[in-house]
Amino acid sequence: MAGLIKPDDIAEVRSRTDIREVVEGYVTLKGAGIGSWKGLCPFHDERTPSFHVRPQVGTYHCFGCGESGDVISFVMKLDHTGFAETVEKLAARIGYELHYEEGAGPRREEVGRRQRLLDAHKIAAEFFREQLLSPAAAVGRQFLFERGFDRSVAEQFGVGFAPQGWDGLLKHLRGKGFRDDELKLTGMFSEGNRGIYDRFRGRLIWPIKDIAGDVIGFGARRLFDDDQGPKYLNTPETTLYKKSQVLYGIDLAKRSIAKKRQLVVVEGYTDVMACHLAGIDTAVASCGTAFGSEHIKIARRLLSDDGTGGEVVFTFDGDAAGQKAALKAFEEDQRFVAQTFVAVEPSGMDPCELRQHRGDAAVQALIESRRPLFEFAIQATLRKHDLNTVEGRVSALREAAPVVAQIRDHAIRPAYARELAKWLGMAPDDVSRAVGAAGRRASSQASGGPGSAGPDSAGPASGGVPGSAFAPGRNLRPDPRDPVATMERQALEVALQYPGTLDEEAWQHFGQARFTAPAYQAVHAAMTAAGHPPAESEGASEWIERIRGEAPEPLWPLLAELAVTPLPASTPESLERYCRDILAGLFELQITARKAELMGQLQRMDPSGPVEEHQRLNRELMELELRRRRLRQRD
Repeated sequence: MAGLIKPDDIAEVRSRTDIREVVEGYVTLKGAGIGSWKGLCPFHDERTPSFHVRPQVGTYHCFGCGESGDVISFVMKLDHTGFAETVEKLAARIGYELHYEEGAGPRREEVGRRQRLLDAHKIAAEFFREQLLSPAAAVGRQFLFERGFDRSVAEQFGVGFAPQGWDGLLKHLRGKGFRDDELKLTGMFSEGNRGIYDRFRGRLIWPIKDIAGDVIGFGARRLFDDDQGPKYLNTPETTLYKKSQVLYGIDLAKRSIAKKRQLVVVEGYTDVMACHLAGIDTAVASCGTAFGSEHIKIARRLLSDDGTGGEVVFTFDGDAAGQKAALKAFEEDQRFVAQTFVAVEPSGMDPCELRQHRGDAAVQALIESRRPLFEFAIQATLRKHDLNTVEGRVSALREAAPVVAQIRDHAIRPAYARELAKWLGMAPDDVSRAVGAAGRRASSQASGGPGSAGPDSAGPASGGVPGSAFAPGRNLRPDPRDPVATMERQALEVALQYPGTLDEEAWQHFGQARFTAPAYQAVHAAMTAAGHPPAESEGASEWIERIRGEAPEPLWPLLAELAVTPLPASTPESLERYCRDILAGLFELQITARKAELMGQLQRMDPSGPVEEHQRLNRELMELELRRRRLRQRD
C-alpha cells in the first residue's frame, strides 16, 4: 500500500505552485489593486466578478458564494479529484519529487483514477497522430487536404487516425501498462461477448481537450463507405467527458477569448480549424449537443461577462435546422450580459466550406456580418406566418411580441417594436402594447404571481431595492454609470476599510449624509446603527462585524464586497490621499444637495414673510459655502 505524502512535501508543493497561473487555466483574471486579482467565480454563476486571488499568500476567496482555500483545494473542487492525487498532479506540474511516509511513492497502477484516465487519453492521442502518417490513413489525409488542411495544420490541432482493426489502440494501451478495468472507464472502448475492443475504427480523430489542455475525449469522423456507424462518433459520457460542459477548441481559444472579449460558436471540428486558420482564433464548438447553460458558464468566465462589453457570435447554417438552432440559442441569450449575435452565410456554407472555396477573407467577412441574435429570432418567427393575410399578421404579432419583450437593452427594445410594426404593417402603438403585455406576462410567470411588475418596472439604476426593504434575490447593485452612485460606493469602501480616516468631525458629517442609491443607503444606515468606528483602521474587521449585525441578511454580500474591494492606490501616501479626497467629495456632494434645497426654499418663500426665516436660511447657506471652501483648501 502506498504511503502518505509527507507534510513538508505538501507544504512545498503548495508554496511553489503559482496559484494565479493555475486559476487562470479556468478563469480570466484581471488586476484588482496591490497584489490582488479578480474574475468571475468558477463555483457559481455571477455577473459581477467577486472571485479574488492573492498570489502572495496563495489563497482565493469568492465574496459572492463564500468559497475559499488554497491551490490544492481549488484544483480538487474544479477537477473533482482527491487530496493525494491533486498534490501529485501539482507536483508533476512543477517537476517536484514527492516523498512518502511509508517508503516509496505509489506504483503507477495506484495513482489516482483520474490521472490514470488522463494518461490513457494522452497516450491514445499520440497513437492516433502517429497512425495518420501510415499508408492505411491515406483516405483521412485526403479528407483533410480537400478541405484545405495540410500536415502542419493536422499537427497543430492534433488530428489523428484510428486504424480499421478491432484492437489496435487496445493492444497499444495494454502494452503501456493499462488494465482492462481501467480502459473500460475511458470511453475509448466498447464491450462484447469476447471482451473490450476499439470504439473508434477507420475514422479521422480529433482530440477533445478541457480548458487546461488535457485530452479528455475524442471525436471521430466516418471515412469508409462500409462503416455503418454515425457520421460523427464522440466519446460517451465518462468521469472526464461531460458533453454539456465540453467545448472543442477551448484550450486553443481561451486566451484570445479573454483578450478580445469575443466568443465565436461554430458547429464542427473542421469549422473550428478553418476559423482559427483564418484569424478567428476565438472559435469553439460544442460536441454532440446544443450550446447550453453549462457551456455559457464557461464562456462567461472567459469573457469576464460582467456588463462591460463582450460579444458571443453564433454561426448556423441557413437551413431549417440552422434556424432552429439559432432560436434555441436565443432562449439561452438571457444568461449572458455580453451581446449575442448570429452570422449566417447566405449560400448555406459552413466556415470550413467557406474557407475552402473563397479563402480566409470570406470567413472573416462572415463573422463581421453578424447581426443581433434577437433580430434574427424576430425575422425567423415572422417567416413562419403568412403576412399577406390579417390572420397571419395577428398570429405573427402574438408570436413575435414575446421575442421583442426579451430584448435586455431597454433603449433598443422600443426601436425593435417599431421595426416589428413596419414588418407587419401594423400601427406602432398596437405593437408596443402587445410587446409590453408579453413582457408583463413573462415577468409574472417568472415571479409566480399575476401582480408582478413588468420588465421595465425596475431599470438598472433602481438597484431593485425600494427604500430600505430588501427581498432575497433582488438586484442590489445600482447602475455603475451613475456618477453619484459611484461616489457613494467609493465613500462606503473607504469608510468600511479605513475607518480611522473618520475623525469626530468627519464621522458627524458622514452620519448626516444622505445616500441616493437605495442599496448604499441601507449600508449607510447599518453603519450608523453600529456606532462610532474605531480610531485606528486596524479595528476595521471588528467594526464590520458590528455593521453586519445591523444589516439585513440580503445586504451581506454587498457589504462584504465593499469591505474588500481593492482601492486604487499603490503606496501608503497615495492611499491616504485617496481616502481623504473621496470623503471630501462625498461631503461636498452633500453640501451641494443641501444648498439646492435651501435655495429652493428661499425662492418659494413669500418676500413679505418673516425676516428671521430668510436670515436663518442665508446663514446656513453661508456656513455651507465656508465648509465647502475648507474642504477644497485641504491638501
